[in-house]
Amino acid sequence: MSEISTKPYLLRAIYEWCTDNGYTPYLAAMVDGHTRVPREFVKNGEIVLNISFTATSGLKMDNDLIEFHARFGGVSREISIPVENVVAIYARENGQGMAFEVSSLPARDEQPASEDDKAPALSAVPPSGNEQATPPGDGPDDNNDPPKKGGRPTLTRVK
Repeated sequence: MSEISTKPYLLRAIYEWCTDNGYTPYLAAMVDGHTRVPREFVKNGEIVLNISFTATSGLKMDNDLIEFHARFGGVSREISIPVENVVAIYARENGQGMAFEVSSLPARDEQPASEDDKAPALSAVPPSGNEQATPPGDGPDDNNDPPKKGGRPTLTRVK
């Protein structure tokens, strides 16, 4: 019998820590052919989702798949993300959480178009009311300005 990865257990632990402390858990994942998410919210092959109790319905975090329903533009959508595609889980309010290596980028059945497409990039999640995802073009990193001091903490993946 093969050993089960620690990743799904760590994801569930960080999710529980976020909710126990009143934080909003966000999940960043690489999108490929096995990921079922609204494609209009995918940016650079990645999606960031609010997975809090109030933003999701029927959240199920198994050892190989994360599934739930969430509203996007008022329409309920079924979301399915393989655990192996999860790049990070963190608290929106303070950026604390955990980042993971994704073994096959962008996917098992898709090849990257160029060398630049191989490295996932995490960016800050802008403050939002009750939105489940960061709409394309609304992120703070879209203007290439240096970060401002005293703002909200962000999670940045460093190789």
